[in-house]
Amino acid sequence: MAPGSPVDEKSSIDKEKNEVDLKDIEAVALPDFDDPNIDRDAAIQGVLEDDSPYPEVRSAVANTDDPDVPVSTIRSWTLGLIWAIIISGLNQFFFFRYPSVTITGIVAQLLIFPLGKLWAKVVPNVNIFGHGLNPGPFSIKEHVLATIMAIVGAYSAYATDIVAVQRVYYNQNYNFSYQWMLVMSTQLIGFSIGGIARRFLVQPPSMIWPANLVTCALFNTLHSQNYAGVGNRGGLSRERFFLYALAGSCTWYFFPGYLFQALSYFSWVTWIVPDNVPVNQMFGYVHGMGMSLITFDWAQIAYIGSPLATPWWAEANIAVGFVVLFWIATPILYYTNTWDSMYMPISGRGSYDNTAKTYQVQRIVNPDATFNQEAYEAYSPLFIPTTFAISYGLSFASITATLTHSFLYFRKQIWTQARRAMHEQPDIHARLMARYAQVPQWWYAIIFLTMFAFGIITIEVWDTKFPVQWFILALVIAFFYVIPVGMIQAITNQQVGLNVITELIIGYGLPGRPIAMMMFKTWGYITMAQALTFTSDFKLGHYMKIPPRPMFFAQVIAAAIAGTVQLGVQAWMFTNIPEMCTETQKDGFICPATEVFGTASIIWGVIGPARQFSHGQVYYGTYQHSSLLWNVVPDRLLFIFVSYVGLVFFFLIGFITPIIGYVANRRWPNSWLRYVNFPVIFSGTGYIPPASAVNYVPWAIVGFIFQYVIRRRHFSWWTKYNYVLSAALDAGVALAVVIIFFCLQYPKNGSIGLDTVQVWWGNTVPFVNADAKGTPMKFLAEGEFFGTWK
Repeated sequence: MAPGSPVDEKSSIDKEKNEVDLKDIEAVALPDFDDPNIDRDAAIQGVLEDDSPYPEVRSAVANTDDPDVPVSTIRSWTLGLIWAIIISGLNQFFFFRYPSVTITGIVAQLLIFPLGKLWAKVVPNVNIFGHGLNPGPFSIKEHVLATIMAIVGAYSAYATDIVAVQRVYYNQNYNFSYQWMLVMSTQLIGFSIGGIARRFLVQPPSMIWPANLVTCALFNTLHSQNYAGVGNRGGLSRERFFLYALAGSCTWYFFPGYLFQALSYFSWVTWIVPDNVPVNQMFGYVHGMGMSLITFDWAQIAYIGSPLATPWWAEANIAVGFVVLFWIATPILYYTNTWDSMYMPISGRGSYDNTAKTYQVQRIVNPDATFNQEAYEAYSPLFIPTTFAISYGLSFASITATLTHSFLYFRKQIWTQARRAMHEQPDIHARLMARYAQVPQWWYAIIFLTMFAFGIITIEVWDTKFPVQWFILALVIAFFYVIPVGMIQAITNQQVGLNVITELIIGYGLPGRPIAMMMFKTWGYITMAQALTFTSDFKLGHYMKIPPRPMFFAQVIAAAIAGTVQLGVQAWMFTNIPEMCTETQKDGFICPATEVFGTASIIWGVIGPARQFSHGQVYYGTYQHSSLLWNVVPDRLLFIFVSYVGLVFFFLIGFITPIIGYVANRRWPNSWLRYVNFPVIFSGTGYIPPASAVNYVPWAIVGFIFQYVIRRRHFSWWTKYNYVLSAALDAGVALAVVIIFFCLQYPKNGSIGLDTVQVWWGNTVPFVNADAKGTPMKFLAEGEFFGTWK
């Protein structure tokens, strides 16, 4: 047939039309930035099926909605508020005790379910104020709303630590009005910010919030929901699989959690040579680098978040960062005695003086908690272990890396979302949610202005030595970071913390004011963290199709009630428990978290960062020759490396590295470089301390198995069971922890099994070696000291 014939022209037109259609689908399916979570073919398939572009979302979240399902009922509100009171009160009570227990959100999720079912069976359906007491079967939406109310304020409010520290350390016991307004302000200002940011962090399909997928999978499993994204794989039902895994997880945890704790701290190499310090430092799990690799305790593996929820590429970034920074850089710094670190454990969360003893902060403060320069000079500078110092540097780097990365990668997405309405979102879930009345922005504005007024009253009426302009600056920092940090968390399941940078700013700006330091840190850091907690709940409601307005009222009311309950419990404890927050308290209410918080207030608020990180101070950069590494690395290279590890330079490193990554990614767009994420590398190990290698190495190994190997080779199994397995393992451990604590540890003040199970080899071997003791490489004779001070 001759070229240019009508048939050829028709074929050409059809081809062009198909190309145009494919481009239209790609425009809908692919986000406005290079998203490592996206797979082009899978995204197009999801959009063609009128589902999420992300397979992990399709596997955990239904792409349908019935707007007639009951949500905001008397039943959901009653169950939600009752558990909000019980869980927040119990968690606050045990927050001050050691050993402690925390009732987690998944426990609330499991407890509410049978109670809702029981209510549906036995409670008569009578009307109260026009609302039925029993509207029928306990719905999944009621369950979601009740669970959100139960957990939104379940954990101890950060500001309650300010109240406790003021009472214990600074002899300030202000009245309940001060305490209540402080807690409400710090909790609910974050809520208002989260509401305002929801168009950037909730509505776009690329903001997947991986941790929520586990919760969604559990809700759908408990309520036997079937939807297309689960797939058509045969075998066990999700419900039966969950029950088997839950029972197995709960039963197994009794071994590493109580009967055989060596399975938890499985540092087997250190058991062979318990007194060899270098071996224990490299292979130990308590104060070591964790090269023993494995643990059999899911609580240890999931301490920093479930490895079955975090995307593998993000886990790989964290794993590489851990290896480079803690398995390579940390030993180099330690064994070259940088910062005189060889006189301390290589890893730990304590602070030391120049005689390698625990730092006595009371020796450098006056009776009114102000700084005593003469006493400080007569005593010692403050020293911290190498991993602790590295963690500060990584916090500095993550702050600047977040801003650079967000500008380079997210600026188009942010601009697009600023102009896009809910119904315009290229996502089935956003379109389904568009049918519900949205929360007006002025509702969030009222919350913000009210809580802002509470904050002003708190710092002005009572003697806090905290200027209003610094309060405003703290909120500006939280506002400024909430979207870039939130986008990174929504994509990677990792949150960049602002705790260290807020301590640094207030420590330089207002030295010698510990109460002001605690307040600035709380309003600057916790406001953002709370905003992202509420935003995560918004996304959970988005996935589960909870109308936004009932969600708004549920979160605000439950958070206010939970905070009030926590303050009431705390006030009762300080009034009625003798020797509260002392080392000799007979029932274990020694307040370990309050001690850490109070010590930080002195280190950052009294001593101040200028005496630690500025030029000429301990952590600005120092070097000593070490024969230990001379045969491994040339001394000149070691000098170059450790002479420029002043921690403040990490700000510059964090600023530059994303630019390098961005340029490399543009040069090689289809290579593995697109998965490199420097904010995640720097912030992913931010749990160290108190976390240690036992929480990272096995986490990465398990993540590789499930999120890479099984996901690639057995995708149908992964789709059906992965998130259900994660929920079952978490729930089993949570239930076992509660049972062990209340049945075996709390009764008789922990004396059950004191001469039997608690002292056998399997429960003592991980804790009688150089690793557990934190033995350093160097020791001082009596009267000797390290550093440059006497």
